[in-house]
Amino acid sequence: MRFYFSTLCVIFGVFLSNFANAAVTLPVMDNKSCELPKYPKASLINEETGTVSMSFLIGADGKVTESKVDSSSGSKSLDKAALSAFALCKFKPGTKDGKVEQMWVKIDYVWKF
Repeated sequence: MRFYFSTLCVIFGVFLSNFANAAVTLPVMDNKSCELPKYPKASLINEETGTVSMSFLIGADGKVTESKVDSSSGSKSLDKAALSAFALCKFKPGTKDGKVEQMWVKIDYVWKF
């Protein structure tokens, strides 16, 4: 049992040291390349508000290659409008150890009047 625990600690320590040594820069949105989402008319009429949390996979070229809703605002139309708008944005791609890599970035958008 002691050997198993020691081995596990060593493996975990190596994992953490490798992770800590990796210099990671997350993708950054180019605010000039996209517009804020437009409030859907039905959502305005129904006075829908909320926060949608989304994830976007940013390619090495800075374009969105995949997107998903992580947490809904409570309104499918608000979620869809936000996801569609931010999917058109361009990003400065992320890097790992100085190399450009595709990676996920999270965006929260608050719908309010």
